[in-house]
Amino acid sequence: VGHCHPDIVKAAHEQNQLLNTNSRYLHDNLVDYAERLSKTLPEKLCIFYFLNSGSEANDLALRLARQYTKHEDVIVLDHAYHGHLTSLIDISPYKFRNLEGQKEWVHVAPVPDTYRGLYKEDHEDAVTAYADEVKNIIEHTHKRGRKIAAFFVESLPSVGGQIIPPAGYFQKVAEHVHKAGGVFIADEIQVGFGRVGKRFWAFQLQGEDFTPDIVTMGKPIGNGHPLACVATTKEIAEAFAATGIEYFNTFGGNPVSCAIGLAVLDVIEKEHLQAHATEVGNFLMKILKEQQIKHPIIGDVRGCGLFIGVDLIKDQAE
Repeated sequence: VGHCHPDIVKAAHEQNQLLNTNSRYLHDNLVDYAERLSKTLPEKLCIFYFLNSGSEANDLALRLARQYTKHEDVIVLDHAYHGHLTSLIDISPYKFRNLEGQKEWVHVAPVPDTYRGLYKEDHEDAVTAYADEVKNIIEHTHKRGRKIAAFFVESLPSVGGQIIPPAGYFQKVAEHVHKAGGVFIADEIQVGFGRVGKRFWAFQLQGEDFTPDIVTMGKPIGNGHPLACVATTKEIAEAFAATGIEYFNTFGGNPVSCAIGLAVLDVIEKEHLQAHATEVGNFLMKILKEQQIKHPIIGDVRGCGLFIGVDLIKDQAE
């Protein structure tokens, strides 16, 4: 919502003057904020955990998935990055390939990239072909006696090259993953909160009939303030609580963070920032496509709202 937005600064300052404490103490801001966030999401995502960073959120999502499914293995997309904690480096090919390599419980599926990927735009059914790659991984994993806890994916892969997965891909993947007893985790840390313009969440670009089992949020949620969230279903949350080891985060969901989170949602609404992302994004895409006609080095221009990628190439044919 912009650097030092006065509404955000005011909300933080006013709450700081009243009270900021750890989340062992009850405070209305946390409940008010959870209620506001729930209005942006499908109904079944109704339980919220508040944290301090996107990495914390993704780590908790991994724990939730494993506790709920009682499985260990995770499927991720190639080139993915999900955070800087050890658990997340392990599921980030972008990182682990330069470090200790791939753990046996991690499985890497090809990015559903119809420009550079395995199955391109001219493929008769790229959606099914990419989803079948995930299905094949699941079958291969089962043959080795292992079980899938989660398919963990950014709703629009960002580090992997600003990829827009073809509509319907998530639905087909979720079908395979659920059949294997796993859950679908949508990482919205870079692409959520209206960045894609026509939808509040990037996973909604896949269609009204798709809802992830867990959604993680970070970065824009607090406009630079350390705030993050995991949204999930009652069933998953109850399985997590059943361990008897409660989840506690000292400052996750503290009064100041929640006041800022509420102010961010107010600004997005009041200043019509989703419509703005659509309008400015469309303008940017238009002028980038004009450049593409002039310059052979530009192979592809793709995007949605203000999530835009320009693919620079050496050779049009290859």
